[in-house]
Amino acid sequence: MADILVVAEFGEGKLKKTTHSALTFARQASKALGGGFAILVVGKGLDAAAQELAGFGATKVLVADDPSLERYLAERYAPIVAAVAKSYAVVVATASAFGKDLVPRVAGRLAAGYAADITDVVADGGKLTYKRPMYAGNAFGMCQLSSPQELVTVRQSAFAPAEPSGGASPVEKVAVVAPGKANERIEFVSFDQVKSERPELAEAKVVVSGGRAMKEQFYTLLNPLADLFGAAVGASRAACDAGYCGPELQVGQTGKVVAPQLYFAIGISGAIQHVAGMKSSKVIVAINKDAEAPIFQIADYGLVADLFKVLPELVEKLKIAKA
Repeated sequence: MADILVVAEFGEGKLKKTTHSALTFARQASKALGGGFAILVVGKGLDAAAQELAGFGATKVLVADDPSLERYLAERYAPIVAAVAKSYAVVVATASAFGKDLVPRVAGRLAAGYAADITDVVADGGKLTYKRPMYAGNAFGMCQLSSPQELVTVRQSAFAPAEPSGGASPVEKVAVVAPGKANERIEFVSFDQVKSERPELAEAKVVVSGGRAMKEQFYTLLNPLADLFGAAVGASRAACDAGYCGPELQVGQTGKVVAPQLYFAIGISGAIQHVAGMKSSKVIVAINKDAEAPIFQIADYGLVADLFKVLPELVEKLKIAKA
């Protein structure tokens, strides 16, 4: 029997939805290992987050609440997580910027193996085998960790968000471990973020993405369609590099990985790099004037047409349908 620790992501006064994917992994893996899972949340003002997490069926919810933890700093969070993690066989977080930054540091402190950005887990004789994408998702590798403790980050798009299971897990406070003299000198200065009224790319149910073909009309053409769905706006790397939109919109292997219910790929050819970031979308709609564009190979619905003509027409038809 082995237990799992889920490291929740908390920021801007609320629990991040990314945590739900790690919870799904924990439910699957704990059944295979014959144990349970606990949840650890670190930050400041965590009462509401702890109560929310208590409904997911964990054996307990652990809370490290302190004013010094209001802003995320890996040097302050890692010692706390490592101290709690010593009692667990597997430690997991979602492979967001938070998880990718924190978990390897915890693994280093524990001298433990680390499987990054996994997309599936299989139980084999009481041992977990992790599936990881390689070569922009064109191949997959299977790995096992031989260390007593295993550290894992899971790809958000590969694990469906967990739903509350009812009940109320007990909430316990854990000690805030001092970061050490060297790390005490590190301080949070600022977090510069592009503010948008639209949903975050990684959490949106609908994403409308445009490619370099949209040129300077990128926002002019995409915003009306995105407004109809309350969607997030994304982009290919080529569109970002051309300066038609900011780099924070990039979807792809070196951008953000998304898996919305509906994904529009407009003027996007479907290069491997971009497809790696969105091919797990439930429904993919592609518009491109090139009938041989690779994007049509993965699209559920495809339209070979000039986007500058058909996109405004599509928006008008949808407005009528929604009226």
